Amino acid sequence: MEAILVIIILVFLAFVFFSSVKVLTEYDRLVVFRLGKYAGTRGPGLTLLIPFIESARKVDLRERFLEIPRQTAISKDNTAIDVDFLVYYRMVNPKLAVLEVENVVQASLNIAATTLRAVIGDIELDDVLAKREQINDILRVKLDEVTERWGVKITRVEIREVEPPPSVKEAMNRQMASERERRATVTRAEGERAAAIMVAEGEKQSAVLRAEGDKQSSILRAEGERESQLLLQQGRAAGLEALTAQARLLDDKTMMLQYLDALRGLGNSPATKYVLPMELTSLASQFMTVMQAAGKGLPPAPSAPPKPKTATPPAPGAGPTAPNNFDFDPSSGS
Repeated sequence: MEAILVIIILVFLAFVFFSSVKVLTEYDRLVVFRLGKYAGTRGPGLTLLIPFIESARKVDLRERFLEIPRQTAISKDNTAIDVDFLVYYRMVNPKLAVLEVENVVQASLNIAATTLRAVIGDIELDDVLAKREQINDILRVKLDEVTERWGVKITRVEIREVEPPPSVKEAMNRQMASERERRATVTRAEGERAAAIMVAEGEKQSAVLRAEGDKQSSILRAEGERESQLLLQQGRAAGLEALTAQARLLDDKTMMLQYLDALRGLGNSPATKYVLPMELTSLASQFMTVMQAAGKGLPPAPSAPPKPKTATPPAPGAGPTAPNNFDFDPSSGS
């Protein structure tokens, strides 16, 4: 019997010891009540409580999150939307978290759901789908205003999924397909326009280069023709100068030899009718003079140039004047 009593006493002392001695981590706090009245917040480290007089509730100060289940909200344009999101929070005042609300987590969960419906009700469906960041900020501010009196700080709100009704999703898919087709058409048109512009620019540059080439070719051709004509005229002038120089060196003997050579050519010709110049008699006279001088060993006398013959006007009533040249027919001797 005494042994049982000793065991009971030891168990009681152990219970008292473990209930009065608390070891708190860095992120834990104890809200202590002494005889039902708030006696302060203790921790971290070793904390002693007076048995049967003081009681405590532990509060975790780390940032935690609440997963809000899917909520159905009505948007401003009367469209039912299913939304689920996450709320990140942490306890900044353990005293308020214990004294001001019975269950701070459940209270935060409920206030987040009601606040979501209020915020979505003021926004149209397109804005709900396109402006999630703004909705997150609005929800965080509104939730923080409510939970501040509970010693809870809302650090972040993240909408995970927004799901409209099936009919709305189908309409959105059609709209998205139409928008993509429009963008494809615009992109194709812009590409064709850019290609046409590039082709036109290329043809323009090609035409300019072709015109420049034709211009340069014409200039070079004209310069070549000019140089060719210049060289041809220079050649002709040089030939005339050479002929003039050679003509200055000719004398009477050379001229007579040329006449004789011409007569020999006439004699060898098969023609039966010849035209002889009037200077033939003068040429023969000069030839005889030169031959006589050569026989006597004297230099030939300078021959006087033939006098130009003037045509006498015909007498009144006379026939046509005889020509300066006469016909010579070898067959008849006249």
